Amino acid sequence: CVETSKPTTHGEPTYIVDDVVHYCVANMPGGVPRTSTLALNNATLPYLVKLANSGYQKALSEDKNFLAGLNVHKGMVTYKAVADVFGHNFVDPGEAVKN
Repeated sequence: CVETSKPTTHGEPTYIVDDVVHYCVANMPGGVPRTSTLALNNATLPYLVKLANSGYQKALSEDKNFLAGLNVHKGMVTYKAVADVFGHNFVDPGEAVKN
């Protein structure tokens, strides 16, 4: 973002400040919903297939991407920002899945 930016909508996506055209639509994928859905599906389906074929415990132990995306496991908050926002203790994801 820049100093003169502010959220806009698909209905009125642009505005001009100091002869600079600004386009600040907050939900750009909403303008192309079918394409956005296909892109999201293509990006996430391999993870879903791996999770379904392996089970969550094996996926967490074998794939650092699954472990990095873990927020809560067996009541333990494993994502620092989530723990901080909600006032919970943070537990390292690697330690949480060992229990």
